[in-house]
Amino acid sequence: MNKVLNGKELAEYIKQRQSKDVRSLVQSKNTRPKLAILQLKDDPTINIYVNLKKRYGAEIGIDVDIYRIEQKDVRDKIKVLNSDDKVHGIIVQLPIVDESETDEIINLVSPSKDVDALAKSTNFDPATPTAIMWLLAGYNVDLRDKKILLVGKGKLVGAPLFRMLSSSGLDVKVADKSTEDLKKECLESDIIVTATGKPGLINSAMISPNTVIVDAGVASEKGGTVGDLAEDIYERQNLILTPKKGGVGPLTVCALFENVLKAVRMSI
Repeated sequence: MNKVLNGKELAEYIKQRQSKDVRSLVQSKNTRPKLAILQLKDDPTINIYVNLKKRYGAEIGIDVDIYRIEQKDVRDKIKVLNSDDKVHGIIVQLPIVDESETDEIINLVSPSKDVDALAKSTNFDPATPTAIMWLLAGYNVDLRDKKILLVGKGKLVGAPLFRMLSSSGLDVKVADKSTEDLKKECLESDIIVTATGKPGLINSAMISPNTVIVDAGVASEKGGTVGDLAEDIYERQNLILTPKKGGVGPLTVCALFENVLKAVRMSI
């Protein structure tokens, strides 16, 4: 039977600790943490993620304000939120309508409030790579002397995770659209982290026995969200992998709110 990397289980422990941290900040520092989310695009998948953050914040006692605004107004709004001492974290929810402006807009967020860690001079670690590291550590997956493959090198997961792993001196490679033989790269790897948003990209024939697989890919399909792994992978009995639901996602939300708490502590 496959060993499952259950992020939901780990997230519950982190959530309880964060809830205590929030109560402590309110009682001892008279400070209620606040996160502002700027949503520029109306999209079902984006709505799911924004509502998830709102709900998580409510559960641990952090206020989450959502601003659904036009892209032309976002620069002025960021300026206002940057200078508001009661707002500790600011997120520009991606993707935005005109993606050519993404870098410019996210770099307007103050480094001390950039809890998504997307700006060039941010004070934080990005949430999804942090979540992946927590997940592997939580299940005692040893990364030393292992061949690690990152499939996809996007700015939210692949690129920052590569920096994290390689700076620790680990053996890590990246596969992307230009990789000629993805199957070969996968078969030679001990640990695979995939985050391309291409459903079914990686199938069972590409995976060696006892491989650790973390699926951080997200795509919309038939009204739901799916990852990068094909169905036949879940039928295998000799792998260590994230479940279809409740793998990296729950921990990503935890890691994001960990950054909000860090922002509060830095501000007081």
